[in-house]
This record gives sequence, structure tokens and C-alpha cells, in this order.
Amino acid sequence: MPESPDPTVFPLDHLALRGERGAPALVLRHARLSHEQLNARVGSLAAWLKARIPETGARIATWLPKTELACIMPLAAVRAGLVHVPINPLLKRAQVAHILGDSGAAMLISNRARLETLEAGDAPCPCMEEGGAWEEVGALAGQLPPSDARPESLAAILYTSGSTGRPKGVMLSQANLWLGAVSVAHYLKLGPHDRVLAVLPLAFDYGQNQLLSTWYAGGSVVPLDYLTPRDVVKAVARHAITTIAAVPPLWLQLAEVDWPVDAVRSLKRLTNSGGALTPSLVRGLRTRFPDADLYPMYGLTEAFRSTYLDPALVDAHPTSIGSAIPFAEILVVNDRGEEAGTGEEGELVHAGPLVAQGYWRDAERTAERFRPAPAFSRLGGTAVWSGDRVTRDAQGLLHFVGRRDAMIKTSGNRVSPQEVEEAAVATGIVAEAVAIGLPDPQLGQAIHLVARLAAGADPDALLPALGSALPNFMVPRHVHWRAVMPVSPNGKLDRVALAAELAEGART
Repeated sequence: MPESPDPTVFPLDHLALRGERGAPALVLRHARLSHEQLNARVGSLAAWLKARIPETGARIATWLPKTELACIMPLAAVRAGLVHVPINPLLKRAQVAHILGDSGAAMLISNRARLETLEAGDAPCPCMEEGGAWEEVGALAGQLPPSDARPESLAAILYTSGSTGRPKGVMLSQANLWLGAVSVAHYLKLGPHDRVLAVLPLAFDYGQNQLLSTWYAGGSVVPLDYLTPRDVVKAVARHAITTIAAVPPLWLQLAEVDWPVDAVRSLKRLTNSGGALTPSLVRGLRTRFPDADLYPMYGLTEAFRSTYLDPALVDAHPTSIGSAIPFAEILVVNDRGEEAGTGEEGELVHAGPLVAQGYWRDAERTAERFRPAPAFSRLGGTAVWSGDRVTRDAQGLLHFVGRRDAMIKTSGNRVSPQEVEEAAVATGIVAEAVAIGLPDPQLGQAIHLVARLAAGADPDALLPALGSALPNFMVPRHVHWRAVMPVSPNGKLDRVALAAELAEGART
């Protein structure tokens, strides 16, 4: 590997051109695509998209598991001059309806089961089954050639929850995604012979990068929608996987199951993001996979990825989030607006070409998070002020302290408390509600809902109702009923008091 990665930016769909001739690029359940075949499929799908949606910059949404179309759409949309809006397949109709309406999607491609859950008015755009789309692609002769998209042009909108309100769309350019792929491929030392098991949702920046960084390196991706940890173990053994990216709850499960010797032998690297690894989990992974490099990482969708910890430092610094990845400038700003000193707590600020373009059609929230870099920044320009509190030690390694906002991070997912609260009130069972995240050894944080019962309602009906309305990771693990909800001096529900009360109760 060169000492520093190549900063030259190409259109994202050029990732389909990088692999060795005949080498596998995408290994599906019933098909295997070489890099040449991947490029051809991207070209065919792009030609169909261009015929169906001729407007440059229009949004094409997918709501799918890890099928072929879901995997190649990030490249095909760019080649067709469109913007991809991937929707997490775990989301349900209310969240999907919001994303479709907010993004102004020109089309939604999904499967029959998911489309049948939508109600009248949920999708303000044409909807198509994936099978029907491929039939039309097959009937349309020709392929689009590689694009010449500008580095600053919009490539994707990834929806992520905020601490308040509904999910917001993070705008990612060609340069954001291309340089993210280059950076990760470089520091993970990915190569043409690597086989990456893609277990994370492709609607996440971390999940999507499983594809993009592997294809940049000329390697092979094996997408997997798993039901149990043993499904992951079997896939690693079957495909001689070299690389897995996961979040702490899955790593905890994978460290506890039995692994065949051959599966353990093939693994060269394990990567973690979406929450911190505990020292005990680090020890468990190092014991289970002694020959695999472990890469703890930190990131946020608005800046893709911020830091990683060199595997050589993991045993000595198991709780550190490391230092800046290539192309990122990571700053720690104290409460005086100055560069924080060694050991001094401050806000993590991310500058450089990985910084996203802001939130889709949301100037107010963009201005809150995307602000000028501090004066001591080398790169300057617009920076992402993360709201996360960190310290930097004498070796230059960063350590996470806590989140400034009320965001709940559970099972590797960022969850908006307000979205959970709105869903609870919408059931008609709850009159008022506050959602709070408390530390949990398996989930990172567990969602606790403090609520006042609506008159005449059945409290036992709440969790089943929320299970029907929300993805599993957003359903509260605990419900605390109150006859009266506390209010703060400004008349709002007192989240701070409730969080302190629940935290004290958890300690006693």
C-alpha cells in the first residue's frame, strides 16, 4: 500500500471498472458477478433508469433487502444521472412514507411484501416490484457507458434520525462517497483477494461502504441478510470470508457462538462502528479471532467516518476511538472555542472532503450542524460539529466521553426519541411520552419510555401496537407508567429529570 491514498476523484460508477478481469465482484445466493459483469449490469440498469426517469438529479428510492438491485443501485443511479435514496428494509410504512415524501422520490423499487404494507397516500410516486424492474431492464437493449459526473454532484441521500424530529436526509456527493471508499480500502489494507461479508444494512453509510471500499480495492462482496449469528458463521466458512464489518451487539453474539477452525482461519480483519467496544468484548474478540486485525472506528453519516484505531494499539487502548482516517481532519474544540489541550474535554469537529453537503431541503438543521471550521483548522471550509464530547490523550488518541444531544444509539442504530414518542401517542394508548436511552451491556443503550396512559386505554396493548408500527430496534425495552408527567420551568416535559430518575433507579 502507498503511504497515502490517491485523492483523485472519479464518478462513483467507475468503481465497477476497477477489478481484475474474471475476478468475482458480487457473490449472491444464486449468482456470481465478475467485475466485468458487474459493470455490464450497472450499465443495463442505468439505461433503463434513464429511460424511465430522464430528469437529471431526480431521486430513485429502493426499499429492499440485500438483493442484486439493492447492491448495484448506488452505481447505476449515478450512471443514469439520478440520486439514490436507499431505505432501511427494517423501516415500516410511516417511516417510508416520510422518506418518500421528503425526498420527492420519482420512483420506489421494492418487493411485493413491502409494497403491500403501504397505504393510500404513503407513496407519492410510482412503485415497482424488483422483479418487474429486471424484466423491463432485460427487454431494453443497450447499456449506458461510464459517467462523467462532477465530483461535487449529488450521488445519494441517506436518511438518519436526529435527536428531535423525523429522519433527515444527508446529502452525499460523488467525492464524499468515492474518497470514503478510497480511505477505508487504504487503512484496512483491502486488496483484490479479499472477500467481504456485507451484513450491515445498505441504507447506512457504514453498510454501503462495505460495497464501495471493496470494489475500489478490486475485491469481492458477499451480501448477507442473516437471522441468527450462526448464519454469519456459516457464510464465513462457506465463502472463506476475510473481512466482517459489524456493530457491538452483533460482535457480542458472534464472540459467544462456536466457530469452525476453517472459518476463523480465513478472517483477516474485523471492523466495528455504531457504538463503542467494551474492554471485555475486545478481549473476547481477540481470543476468538487471534489472527484477525481488529479495527475500532467512529463515524457519523454527516461526515462518513472520522477515526479508526490501529489494530496494533487495540490491546493497550481498548476504549479509544483512535485518530483521523485519511482525508479527514479531526479537531477537538473546548467550550471557549479553542483547540482542547491534552486530556481536556471538547466537541469533536470533522473537516475535510468527507464532510457531506448538508441536510436535504432543511436549511435550518443544516446551519445547526454544518458550520465554519474553527480558526485553527488546517483545511478550513465547512465542518461538521458532531455534538459528541471527546478527549485526546498524550499519544494523540481520542476517547469518547458522551453525546451532547438526546440521541439514542441502540444496536448500532441512531434513534430519535421524538419519533418513538410520536409513535406511542399515535397508538391512542398514550397521552404523553418521553423516550430515553439508558446504558445496556448488549444494546449499547436500551430505550425506556416514560408515559401517561390515555383515559380508558389498556397499557398491555402498547408494546404490541408499537411492534406493528416501528422497526424492532425502535420498540422500547421498558415502559414506565406515570399518573402525572413532570414539566420543566418552560412548561415542557422534563426530560432531564426523568433521565436522572431512571438512571438512579438503574443504579439501585
